[in-house]
Amino acid sequence: MDIILIIIAIILYLIGIAGCILPALAGTPFCYLALLLAHWSGYVTVSTPTLIIWGVITLILTILDIFLTPWMTRRFGGGKGGEWGAIIGLLVGMFLPWPWGPMAGPFVGALVGEIIVSRQSTSGAMKAAFGSFLSFFVSIGIKLLACGGILASALMTLL
Repeated sequence: MDIILIIIAIILYLIGIAGCILPALAGTPFCYLALLLAHWSGYVTVSTPTLIIWGVITLILTILDIFLTPWMTRRFGGGKGGEWGAIIGLLVGMFLPWPWGPMAGPFVGALVGEIIVSRQSTSGAMKAAFGSFLSFFVSIGIKLLACGGILASALMTLL
């Protein structure tokens, strides 16, 4: 049974890494679930505080991932139109081919939202849209770091 748990944990970890890049998959929760399964297998012994800390980090990153795009759009000068446009673009972009859909969706959504709803100039709308575009890369980086840390926590117990 322990071998099966480890195999499933490895598969979940690989799905988690893919989920860091593909917005339709929740990358960090898959990696955390892989850590739990590896811990329950008996081959990996992670302390309870470590499991709790990674659980809290996973929860925070999952929530942060939802709000990062509209927040960065706002930080780059966008208004409510840009925020909602970025959110709608993110949802639509998830169903378009990777990487263009997830990258361009929030950008185009924020741009259109700023021009139509917020009545901002093209240069101001481009600046806000760039914030949503940048959030795509920031989000990937943060999630990959967390998944790497989760894997490191599991591998350190094997050494």
